[in-house]
Amino acid sequence: MKKTDNLRQLAKRNFVFTINDAKRIVGEGYASLILNKMLRRGEINRITKGFYSIYDDPSLIVHCLRPAYIGLQDAMSYHGLWEQETSTIVITTRKVRSGLRKAFGNNVIVRRISSNYFFGFDFMEIDEIVLPVSDVEKTFIDLVYFTEMKKEYLKLFEDRLNRGTTLDYVRKYGQRFRVRVLKFLNMT
Repeated sequence: MKKTDNLRQLAKRNFVFTINDAKRIVGEGYASLILNKMLRRGEINRITKGFYSIYDDPSLIVHCLRPAYIGLQDAMSYHGLWEQETSTIVITTRKVRSGLRKAFGNNVIVRRISSNYFFGFDFMEIDEIVLPVSDVEKTFIDLVYFTEMKKEYLKLFEDRLNRGTTLDYVRKYGQRFRVRVLKFLNMT
């Protein structure tokens, strides 16, 4: 019983914990057994293989794919740029399978980006959960980078985009891409 209580404390202290965290707390031989019992009772949820949480938010998968952040249209929603419901979109530098995944029965889209372009995000508290979310300027640049920028998005960014920060960010990219971003930037 004490080992299970220790694992419950771990789950309450962390948004996401791994099976290795559980092994350190309850021991190698008991971790899988206790985790399976807690899963059956509904005390914890499995996000993906080896990752668990007491929460059932699909955005938590961002903590499983570290280094990563929430981006693109999902970040637009978090920043209040638009009201449409979106799938969770995770941008990571890890060499993982890109594309569609499921987390808690919801679609999650995973996109990969070079570690050279991994910057421009802040941690936001959303419903008691802290998530890394790209800032407005990085979201704008990522939309161009992943060729998902649409003309209707430009009006949404018009008042919220800090041009100085955007220009600082875009200097880290190659010349050809800089021209593409500046073309969209001049349209806002």
